Amino acid sequence: MFKVKLHGGKTMDVEESMYWHTTSHIMAQAVKRLFPSAKLTIGPSIENGFYYDFDVEKPFSEEDLASIEEEMKKIIKEDLEIERFELPREEAIKLMEEKDEPYKVELIKDLPEGEVISFYKQGEFTDLCKGPHLPTTGAVKAVKLLSSSGAYWRGDEHNKMLQRIYGISYPKASELEEYLNMIEEAKKRDHRKLGKELELFFFDETAPGMAYWMPKGFKMMNILIDLWRKEHEKRGYLEFSGPQLNSSELWKISGHWDHYKEDMFVLTDSDGKEQALKPMNCPNAIKIYASKLRSYKDLPLRFNDIDVIHRNEKSGQLNGLFRVRMFRQDDAHNFITEEQLGSEIKDIIEIAKYLYGIFGLDFELTLSTRPDDYMGDIELWNKAEANLRDVLDDLCGKDQYRINEGDGAFYGPKIDIKMKDCLGREWQMGTVQVDFQLPLRFNLSYIDSNGEKKVPILVHRALFGSFERFIGIITEHFAGAFPVWLSPVQVKVLPISDNQKEYAKSVVEKLENDGLRVELDDRQEKIGYKIREAQLQKVPYMLILGDKEKEANAVGVRARKEGDIGQMKYEEFLNKIQEEIKSKKI
Repeated sequence: MFKVKLHGGKTMDVEESMYWHTTSHIMAQAVKRLFPSAKLTIGPSIENGFYYDFDVEKPFSEEDLASIEEEMKKIIKEDLEIERFELPREEAIKLMEEKDEPYKVELIKDLPEGEVISFYKQGEFTDLCKGPHLPTTGAVKAVKLLSSSGAYWRGDEHNKMLQRIYGISYPKASELEEYLNMIEEAKKRDHRKLGKELELFFFDETAPGMAYWMPKGFKMMNILIDLWRKEHEKRGYLEFSGPQLNSSELWKISGHWDHYKEDMFVLTDSDGKEQALKPMNCPNAIKIYASKLRSYKDLPLRFNDIDVIHRNEKSGQLNGLFRVRMFRQDDAHNFITEEQLGSEIKDIIEIAKYLYGIFGLDFELTLSTRPDDYMGDIELWNKAEANLRDVLDDLCGKDQYRINEGDGAFYGPKIDIKMKDCLGREWQMGTVQVDFQLPLRFNLSYIDSNGEKKVPILVHRALFGSFERFIGIITEHFAGAFPVWLSPVQVKVLPISDNQKEYAKSVVEKLENDGLRVELDDRQEKIGYKIREAQLQKVPYMLILGDKEKEANAVGVRARKEGDIGQMKYEEFLNKIQEEIKSKKI
């Protein structure tokens, strides 16, 4: 919520979305003043700011953006009144045809019969819009255009490529400056940039949306997987692995063929039958459950797996490790009785609290409810949503969690885990989904205490979301300076000259024998250069070895955070770093 100062000194509280959407209209007005032949499309507010898509002859340059921003400031200074009016469909179409705005005409024609068609006018500029808007352009104070890029009309790659301009605005210049500083910091922390610099992972045009994991990055992933495995083994989870490729028949039973096929990689085998690389693990977990007769005494039965899965994401939606086509989901599918639902979800949230706590990450819970394309009986949906509300009321307090209407999976409602990083950015992380539908579709059952067949409830859950996405997020959260226990290289040994080479090798051997991840830099370079290199690689500890250290059978310790610590006996340093690793200090 923004507190906005109006003409005459009055103030009003407005939603950020209204503020940013009004600014998008100011930007569109500026573009039309400077580029009269530009055609208007849409200009919504987004999570942080706004954008507007234009059909123009050539892409906007940096100079164009600067000119548009200056014109926006003039429009703000003009303090134009913003007026709303409505028109019948035919008059609305005629108005936009007279203004030579074909995209607006298309939008109006696509509106349902009887829909209110409203416009907003400010000075000479009029735009088709549902609103709401600020009362005047002068209510916007500080504005900055951030970037421009190509975007297909209506997100369809078969349509014309438009030019999109992104921007941000705030009621105070200080708020804008704070946001821009955060953006600059985020650029420095960009996981794609750091992943390449730290030799963790990279992307290549030979495999769009699929990361190449380098040895250091894959080492870090395996450390995370080991942590995940141990914590789940303690809690009675049973790890399995299933096929990568399944017949279309399996996906038809699960409902994915009808609801998710366009996001799947579909292949045809030598017999002409359709198969698909799995985008989800749930049908395979169901097959494991159905492989033998189950009793109520077996439940809860928790199957977890980290198989690679594939999703055919559109190329324009790919975003480093945040949105990929191939990833390892930290998945689990828990088969339970109805009576076990509340306690099972609470146990899952407890695991999430523990895992996120290790990284110093806070999270919030959101209830996502029935989507429009839901599958199954609405009564079961209502029951599942009521169960989740009861659990969240108990965990968070009544009305102390967010509700995301219509964002559930097609087979059941879910609890989403939303996490904020050190820059205040919110991320969609794990999810806990309650499913009454798939057990029915696959005819799953267990024998209850009376010897009768009952249908189990299936709880789908992932806590990190995927290992790839989580690594991307913590790379930016820690700016690549990972805690010692997670760092792919924990210690770098730096001999000052060739005189200490053999001693350095013996130190490396001892460190490796003591279970540490270590590298030796015995190049014939000045020690200052080696230290700078290790700092750039964000190695937690450097051991500087000169003649004094060699004679004293000691090591000169330099830490990434504290700098030069001084000389220590090897055992003293070993105790220090092992204690830090054991405590998982961040």
